[in-house]
Amino acid sequence: MQNHKLRNIAIIAHVDHGKTTLVDQILKQALLFRKAEDFHDCFLDSNDLERERGITILSKNVSVLYKDTKINIIDTPGHSDFAGQVERVLKMADGALLLVDAADGPMPQTRFVLKKALELGLQCLVIINKVDKKDARPTAVYDMIWDLFVELEATNKQLDFTVLYASGRDGWASLTLDGARDSIVPLMDAILEHIPAASIMDGPVQMQVTTIQHSDYVGRTGIGRVFRGTLDLKTPMCHIKRDGTAKPVQLKQLFTFDGLGRNSCDSITCGDLCAVVGIPDIDIGDTLAALECPEALPPIHIDEPTISMLFRINDSPFFGKEGKFVTSRHLRARLLLEAERDVAIRVEESSGDSFNVSGRGVLHLSILMENMRREGFEMTVAQPRVIMKDNNGVKEEPIESLTVDVPEIYAGKVIELVGMRRGTLVRIDQNGPRVLQEFTIPTRGTIGFRSKVLTISAGEAIVSHCFSHYAPYAGDINQRNKGSMISMANGKAIAFACDGLQSRGFLFVDPGEECYEGMIVGEHCNDTDLVVNIQKSKELTNMRAGSSDRKMVIAPSVRMSLEQSVEYIADDELVEITPKSVRLRKRLLKEFERKRVRRQ
Repeated sequence: MQNHKLRNIAIIAHVDHGKTTLVDQILKQALLFRKAEDFHDCFLDSNDLERERGITILSKNVSVLYKDTKINIIDTPGHSDFAGQVERVLKMADGALLLVDAADGPMPQTRFVLKKALELGLQCLVIINKVDKKDARPTAVYDMIWDLFVELEATNKQLDFTVLYASGRDGWASLTLDGARDSIVPLMDAILEHIPAASIMDGPVQMQVTTIQHSDYVGRTGIGRVFRGTLDLKTPMCHIKRDGTAKPVQLKQLFTFDGLGRNSCDSITCGDLCAVVGIPDIDIGDTLAALECPEALPPIHIDEPTISMLFRINDSPFFGKEGKFVTSRHLRARLLLEAERDVAIRVEESSGDSFNVSGRGVLHLSILMENMRREGFEMTVAQPRVIMKDNNGVKEEPIESLTVDVPEIYAGKVIELVGMRRGTLVRIDQNGPRVLQEFTIPTRGTIGFRSKVLTISAGEAIVSHCFSHYAPYAGDINQRNKGSMISMANGKAIAFACDGLQSRGFLFVDPGEECYEGMIVGEHCNDTDLVVNIQKSKELTNMRAGSSDRKMVIAPSVRMSLEQSVEYIADDELVEITPKSVRLRKRLLKEFERKRVRRQ
């Protein structure tokens, strides 16, 4: 049986292909906003980091009512580092809207999310978005999408997908390229016609949690779908953990998604999405079942992490000056809380004051660091390392599918750079004055790759990559061929010293900035480290001559983001992260300690 008044759809796509913008138009044209000033672009990107970076990090649920049918819409992240969110929420959906850019075509994350959707048996509605771009090629992109479905072994029913052409920014969709371009209604009609209605299964209730939210007022909230029966607020339930342990519980609150918010209710019918409150230790993958029939649903499979980093307490001379939470106890509690919220995060205690944190990529972990520093945490993190596997004595490493879209004149330089990082060219696609290159490359080779390719392409490269598979170790990769300039003392950087050091490389600090012994203040022009006296001031004497004075022209310092800093550091270096600053430093601050280690 099916509930024809209910649809559950997930919107999936590669990053920046227009998912959130399309959801904006659906919400706007569904008249969910009382007045125009209530609406703003990328409405569902409510997180500060999401709006700053222009990407979706957390999946979110909204619902619209169209022709007496409730449509639950799940907006998912597009970046591969947050693919763990996509894998979970796809299980709540009955169908998916696959967005593909009319110029870019299918990208690495498109392949990843489509593969997950097809494995779950979801029926896809394909939307070729941004067809109003100058370099749009919708016909060619349609052929590429078809080839991708065939390559991913879609069933005959899944291959019979419907295609719409749309412009999410302008708020229209059409079944044909030359159709009317005035509203999103054709898309809504296609959802009702081609996306299967929610299934109804009679029997004892079963509900699985796919997302966790935390509130200081009500504690943990579990969000998921009712797969069988009717979930009733007053009926005692059985909470079954992922490890199989079960205990009776009583729900305190039950919410259904209504428009942009939630409405309290007494029961949820089979097939609908809901949020439950009242179970303190509820977790992702847990099942709520009838007390007299405690049957657990199959666990949610999440791909394993590929990158790990060491999180430590901040032991620099500036310890505790800028942050509120500085001890290992605070750090441990926060990391364990994140591991509960995000199943793609793994946390292992390395020692008393350090923790090994694993995730899906550098961006995945850098978002965690950025959130922690905004919450008032101080910490230091080490160089990211890929997670190797031992397959019958063969050392294997993760391999990524990498695409680089650059102007044609830079294509050769990109191929050379990828080759130096043990990458292999798979395909080249000419699209006007630009070239789309596809490579396979070890995950190690992608660390710091984006900044280098932007440099050699004058900032015009568009880079994306996604985990593909594990393969035998490809060999050593030279991550950085320049040394560091290291402060030899504590104190403020002096303009006179900064001016003299400019010939030795470029600086990371400006005159007047506080430095300490062991802090990295710049990049050396050679491949060796250089200890410098950045606190050196000009000698003050009463002797003056035109030949002895020099005019100081100090170039602005190089400022790296948190993600760039993490990718830049070497094996013996750390990134110091505080609410106000991001500094680079040596793991051992004293020069004599570093010399002793080098001798050993």
